[in-house]
Amino acid sequence: MRFSDHRRQYTLGGLRRADLAEEPVAQFVAWQEQAIAAGLADPTACVLATQQPDQRLRQRMVLMKGVDAHGLVFYTNYQSGKAAALDECDQASMLFPWNELDRQVSISGTVERASEEESDAYFASRPRDSQLGAWASAQSQAIESREALMQQLSEVTARFGAGDIPRPPHWGGYRLVPVSWEFWQGGESRLHDRFRYTRDDGESWQVTRLQP
Repeated sequence: MRFSDHRRQYTLGGLRRADLAEEPVAQFVAWQEQAIAAGLADPTACVLATQQPDQRLRQRMVLMKGVDAHGLVFYTNYQSGKAAALDECDQASMLFPWNELDRQVSISGTVERASEEESDAYFASRPRDSQLGAWASAQSQAIESREALMQQLSEVTARFGAGDIPRPPHWGGYRLVPVSWEFWQGGESRLHDRFRYTRDDGESWQVTRLQP
């Protein structure tokens, strides 16, 4: 089969202006909850796109861990490739590909670090194995083998024993502060429904229907 022959119809329902919440966060939360209820494997996973220090663009999957009127939060190693990119250019975008629902949400904006208190609270809520992993991995750095990585894990496991594990100083949260949101619902004959929210005066949101 040729890849160009693979196609399907998008028939799970349209999207009309009357269906949308006035605030994009409310619309996003409603769709996010529906994605979770639908049993998607990774409903909070999104593609994070950044501009790298060498000016090239890069994408990777991250897990969204919080959303409110201030933005969307994710966590990572502050010495990782994505952190290096955000240190150089604080502009980024997130894409939530809810393909099973014929939906996508794309959000663009400015990224800032979450507060120390917010990062501490989230780290404390993580499973112990994930806490140890944050200490064991020098994210995005080269390593010679899987065995070497597991040796690093063994060392930090022995270091902390049965005690509490503090948040590493090189690990924490980022918040994407949106300037635009786009909600996409697949439609028959590729006549998809697209709506974009943008701020028209720094406070309220303006909704525009876009052609597919």
